Formats: sequence, structure tokens, C-alpha cells
Amino acid sequence: MEKLLWTPSKNRVADSNMSNYIKFINNKFKTEFSNYDELYKWSVTNIPDFWESIWDYTDIKYSIKYDEVIDNINKMPGAKWFKGARLNFAENLLRYRDDETAIIFKGENRKSVSVTYNDMYKQVAQIASSLRKEGVKKGDRVVAFMPNIPETVFAMLAATSIGAVWSSCSPDFGIKGVLDRFGQIKPKVLFTADGYFFKGNRIDSLNRISDILEELPSIKKVVVIPFSETNPDISGIKNAVSFDKFKDDNTEEIDFEYVDFNDPLYIMYSSGTTGLPKCMVQSVGGILLHHLKELILHTDVKRSDNIFYFTSCGWMMWNWLVSSLATGASIVLFDGNPFHPDPGTLFEMTQNDKVTIFGTSAGFVSALQTAGYKPKENYDLSSLRTVLSTGSPLSNENFEFIYKEFKEDIQLSSISGGSDLNGCFVLGNPMSPVYAGELQCRGLGMKVDSFDEDGNSVRNEPGELVCTAPFPSMPIYFWDDPDGNKYYSAYFFMFPNIWRHGDYIEINDRGGVTIYGRSDATLNPGGVRIGTAEIYRQVDSVNEIEDSIVLGQNWKNDVRIILFVKLKPDFNMDKELISKIKSTIRTNASPRHVPAKVVQVQDIPYTLTMKKVEMAVKKVIDNKPVINKDALKNPEALDYFANIKELNED
Repeated sequence: MEKLLWTPSKNRVADSNMSNYIKFINNKFKTEFSNYDELYKWSVTNIPDFWESIWDYTDIKYSIKYDEVIDNINKMPGAKWFKGARLNFAENLLRYRDDETAIIFKGENRKSVSVTYNDMYKQVAQIASSLRKEGVKKGDRVVAFMPNIPETVFAMLAATSIGAVWSSCSPDFGIKGVLDRFGQIKPKVLFTADGYFFKGNRIDSLNRISDILEELPSIKKVVVIPFSETNPDISGIKNAVSFDKFKDDNTEEIDFEYVDFNDPLYIMYSSGTTGLPKCMVQSVGGILLHHLKELILHTDVKRSDNIFYFTSCGWMMWNWLVSSLATGASIVLFDGNPFHPDPGTLFEMTQNDKVTIFGTSAGFVSALQTAGYKPKENYDLSSLRTVLSTGSPLSNENFEFIYKEFKEDIQLSSISGGSDLNGCFVLGNPMSPVYAGELQCRGLGMKVDSFDEDGNSVRNEPGELVCTAPFPSMPIYFWDDPDGNKYYSAYFFMFPNIWRHGDYIEINDRGGVTIYGRSDATLNPGGVRIGTAEIYRQVDSVNEIEDSIVLGQNWKNDVRIILFVKLKPDFNMDKELISKIKSTIRTNASPRHVPAKVVQVQDIPYTLTMKKVEMAVKKVIDNKPVINKDALKNPEALDYFANIKELNED
């Protein structure tokens, strides 16, 4: 059994939204649930009743109510949710209109600034009016090439308030990366900032916008927000207008466009490391319901909270964070490098802005641990109630580091899902304890299981993460996929009528979940499946190693494990260190986890959303082309893996 790290107090359980929701369900359905396990089992065996209860409990704003919750509970993909309902996504996020703080923004080397709910509403109204004057209507695509600033939130809310479809890319994307995404969906309006800051340096965005526009003739207007300069020169950009001149200052009210529950809201993208990114179209109502369930119940967000997630506008966690506005909480935005000017940047913000829910990535936590940084020794983190982590599995050592160096009395929720559903399959629960290396629970209404290769449900052993019943935030379709083949191939080819997500997991008897990594990166030496996270967990405990990536190499009619490591400064690879690494893995995992080769490299490649790219490295060592390097944050890192002599030796 994994180490118990935290148990919620009786008062915390009693005060949680989840506890209140159980009372709501018991009253509505005359049940007598007293814990999460009972509630979860009910939610996945009574799926229509569950999602209807979420509609009621979260007080969804609508113009016309639904006729039925779901048309076919046995159909996946293709089930239709809440048929007949008419609603508006932005109206639900703008339900509060007062002088409470809606957004707190902190940029590199800048003091925090705040925006009230009332001021946000006015900004959105002005932008929405101008978009209508530009001819933007329901179904048109509005996109952003923007840093993580309040104006990005305003633009999204304005676009969705008139029924337009929103999509965004982070400004650190290269030109090809942007065109690979926006070029497929043919947007009408593009929002951009003139530039942004990273590690204290100003990065220009407008020179790339000019090149992007040459390949995007569908764009009729470019709205430029001054962020890195006060008065940027936009004279050389076709159809460009400054943000202040674009807004309709005479408008203070929003004319919300009511759309069907299953109409498109967001277009999200796959990583694109194996070809053109898949464009996943997600529904207005599905995303709204799913986000509110996760935020209100699983994350326990209340109006008094200041919720932060370290994210860019090109990652689904931005969309997820922004939905917190529907709860009346304050969302905290940060743009820049979290280690500039030092590792305390985000913790200083947490202290000064009284962040209560702090979201980050496993990579950030590992970097802090590697650097030996101890946040609680330098900052007052008394406001902090919950820490969230996603992007990759959080190791046992990462769990223990957070409780030791952040704060002892916090709920640490490692969460896992994907851009595909714009949310989670597995996440946190404020009523349950936290065990090292373990995600607390499967999400309510998400019929998540673990299957072996023959499609049998398994417990206490690794298997494929599957979802055996529909859920509202499933993509309604993929862009430019008229026969649905891309959609079907992405999730349903292995187990018909069952969503196979591509993660390798283990569900234990208490309902906790361990993530072992992507199943397509699962190692298979001697025919035994091994999750990469099992090896990363041990490697992370080796003090000399800064980062690593592990994969399987085809070798002599079998597969052998290759571990690539980036060492900390002042350390060098030698026989003693290789022996230490292998011994650590053998002792704490098993002999079959021990790599055949341990190879030093200068850097480890990541996607723009900070996920390791095992499959891209595998292509390089197999002498196969990596099709889309623009999807990587540091594509030059792949060069280190080419022509490594050790890979051709026993």
C-alpha cells in the first residue's frame, strides 16, 4: 500500500461542496449515501439522473430547457445530450456582475492587476458588439495568438457570447505550428498581442503574424492588444486594428446568442507530433457541465477562492481555469517563465494574491525538487488549500516533496485527462485521503475502467484506461472528418463502442488510480508490459539526474529498454553512476525495469504543453522522420538522439 500523506479533517469534509452535493442527491433521489465511493457507483449506473443533477446543482443558465438528458446511453460515439436545450456558454461564466474580483493578472516583472466582474462584463460587451459589426456570427471561428492575459479571456467570452467558436494557440508556437492548426479551421477574426515576455526578454509576435496572414486568407480582421509595447506599429499588418479602437465603447450590455447544447464551442488540438494536429470540436453544453462538475465538486471551488493554474492559452488547462468564473471565484493568470527571476516567482504571487488553489505540472514540481528549492521557507503559503498537478504522472517523491516543502495540510490532487475531453477522467476529491503516487478517484459520471488486451476489466494490475459509457464533453466531431473515421480511429478502434484513451493505469480496491504513462509508449521487453512512469519514479530519486526519457528499442527480435538522462551541472556519466541508476531501478522496481542502456544526452524534448515525447525520440533512433517538429518546445533536443553509437551495440 502506498504511503498515506493527508486526510481531510471532519470540518473540511463537512464544508466541502462534494458533501453538500451528497445531501442534495440524498434529498432528490431518497438515497442514503455517506461517502464518495457510494456516490461514484450511483453516478455511473444512473448516468442520465447524474448529469441532470449536475445541471440543477450548478444552476445552468438557459433560455429553453432540454427535452431529454441523453438519446441513447449505449451509443458511443454519437450520443446526443440534453436535446432541445438552448443556452449560452458566456452567459454562464458572466452570471456575476458586481465589484468582486474576477481576474488577477501577474506578468514577468509586473505588479498584479485586478479586474472586477463588472468591469469584465463591460469589456466583453464592447468586444462582442464589435465582432457582430465585423460580421461574426454563430459558428464562425474566432482565434487567438495570445499570451495568458485578461484580454484573452475577454475575447473568448465575447466570441462565445455571440455563438462563435473559439480556438487559441500560445504565442510561443512557430509559424508552421499555428498554420497547422488555424489553417484547418479557417477563422474569420484573429486576436493577438504585439509580443510577450519570457525570462526578461521581449519576444515580438507581430513579425510572425504577418507571415501567418499570408497563408490565412479567411481572416478578415486582426485585433492587436498592446502588451509588450505601449503603441506598437501595426501599419504593416493587413486588416489590423488596435484593441482600443476595435472595442465599441458605447455598448455596456451583451446580446447573448442562444445555441443548442450540442453546438460547437471550442476547437482543441492534439499535439501534432505525428502529423497534422487533430482538430477536436467540443460542445457548448458538454464543456460547461463537465467543467462545473470538476471545478465545483472535485476541486471544491467556492466564490471566496483565488484559483491559479500555470498554463498557456494553447493548453486545455486554460479553458478549464477560465470556467471557474461561473463559480464567482477569482482566477489568477500568470504569463512568463515561472523560474524568472528565480524559482520563487509563483510562490511570491501565491503569497501576495492569497492563492487558495494552485495548479501546476509535474515537470514544474520536479524542477523545484531538483533545484532543492523549499517554497515554505521563503513565502507565507497559509492561504493555500489545494495543489493540483497534471501534464504527466506525479511521482511518489514529488508527492512527498510537496507535503514537505509546500505545506502539510493541503489536498494534493494529481489529475489526468486530456484535451480530447477538455477535462479529467481521474482527479481529486476533497472528502478522501491522499496517498503517495496515487490519483484520488475516478470522476463522477465517468465510467472509467482498466482493461487488459482482451478487453477484460482488471484491478490491482496495469491495463488500458477506458471509458465504457458516454459523457457530455466527448468531442462532437473532428474538423474535416465527414465520415468520422479520424474520430473512430482515435478512440474506438481497439474496443468497439468503448473509449480507449491511450493511458496505462492501475485501479486499486479503494478506487485510487496510478498512471504509468501513455500506453503507446509502454515498454514491452520479453513480452511484459511496463509503464514508463514506473522507471521515471526511480530515476527521479537519483540526485545526479536533472531529467530523463525512457523508451523501447527494437533489438534482436525483442525490445530492450533505453534510458536517456540529462545530468545536473557538474556531474558526468561514468560506470559508477550507471551502476547506481540501474541498482536504484532494480531494487525499487524490479529487474525487468532495468534499462539495457543508460545514455547521457544534453536535453530532453517536450511538447509546447510540457509533455515528454517518447514516440518522437523513438522515431529518431529508428531512423524515421519526425513529421511535425513545430509541435515541440525544444525541437533541437531531438538532434542529440541521432547517431548515438551505443544504440548499435549490445
